Amino acid sequence: MPAGILCRAVWLIFKAREMAFSARYPIWLPTAPRPTAAAFTLLFVIESLARASVATVIALQAYDLLQSGQKVSQVYTAVAIGSLLGTLLIPLLIQKTARRFIYSFGGLALILAALALASYTLEGQVAGMFLRVFGAACLNVTTSLYILDHIRKTDYVRVEPMRMTFATFSWTIGPSLGVWLYTTYGVWAPHAFTAVCAIVLLAVFWYLRLSDNTAIRPGKARAANPLRSIRRFVTQPRLRLAWMIAFGRSCFWVTFFVYAPILMVQSGLGKQAGGFLISAGNLMLVAAFFFGKLAQRVGVRKVIALAFLAMAGFTASGGLVGVNHPYITAALLLGGSLAATAVDGVGSIPFLRAVHSHERAEMTGVYRTYLDLSELLPTALYSIVLLYAPLSAVFLLLGAWALVCGFVAWRYLPARL
Repeated sequence: MPAGILCRAVWLIFKAREMAFSARYPIWLPTAPRPTAAAFTLLFVIESLARASVATVIALQAYDLLQSGQKVSQVYTAVAIGSLLGTLLIPLLIQKTARRFIYSFGGLALILAALALASYTLEGQVAGMFLRVFGAACLNVTTSLYILDHIRKTDYVRVEPMRMTFATFSWTIGPSLGVWLYTTYGVWAPHAFTAVCAIVLLAVFWYLRLSDNTAIRPGKARAANPLRSIRRFVTQPRLRLAWMIAFGRSCFWVTFFVYAPILMVQSGLGKQAGGFLISAGNLMLVAAFFFGKLAQRVGVRKVIALAFLAMAGFTASGGLVGVNHPYITAALLLGGSLAATAVDGVGSIPFLRAVHSHERAEMTGVYRTYLDLSELLPTALYSIVLLYAPLSAVFLLLGAWALVCGFVAWRYLPARL
């Protein structure tokens, strides 16, 4: 064999070896499949069922333990303070470890919460409520980051209403099922169901193999500082407005989930009536898809602002009617649920479109505090008001706050959002 041909063959062999093992050729690196809207919807449906099945049970169980709506408010306030501090630390945890482990810890927290709540003690009630809220925070923050990584901004108006619409099954069946299990089989039954749902959620999540990012990125050298993240968040007007919108709609759902069932009990209709009312209110979530379509035609601002105004009218009217005519009150609160569904369907879009890509983890962690503060501030206020006023007063206060949110949304949201 001529020396030239032999040298040429050796050179080709080494060149092929270099191409196969060089880091400059990412085609050799295996990658996880790109998550779709359907994957996020499936996870959200399972997660919603895990939380919805005890959403009403927790309020009724706290009322059974304490026998006072005012004391129930105090418990919710104390839990919200602890969960707020925990939520602010989630971005720091995300920078310390892989996002999928934070999501998994959220699912595990739901399981531990079920065990604590099943003890039917005041200590177990407080611990279970905290673990449930903190677990939901871990799931919510990481899911939002996955969506920001894998879903295009132009698709938010379609994806968010779809997630809410498909979750209608969970939030419609869950509350009634949970109360039925609670009243028929005892305390352990609804919490065991929640634990099973959380286990299924973790199994599906790991089966989907969601990647932390759409590309391989180097880690950040400096860890997130919660106080610095808060300062950065509040200096951005669009993020402040997005937070207020989310906080406003979450205030409705917290008030509805906690105090509507208690109102049904005080009116004499019973616990099952409270469960049916919550399920009927969540059935309105099916309309989120149609509100998303409406927002594509008339704009997000009009849908959000008008929904808040409708929410204000329905909830304030429900507060005026009160326990004397519980069926009318229930119908009015269902009208408020429909209005809240409109905000649910498109209410997160202002944040998703405003947050900068390089600070998603930090800003999402701060944004997520709207859930904790919506459980802290209203219940703290209600615990004071209920010392001097009947339970229906909380719905009057909620109506007034919804009116403020509607005005601010109409005044400051961009018309072409």
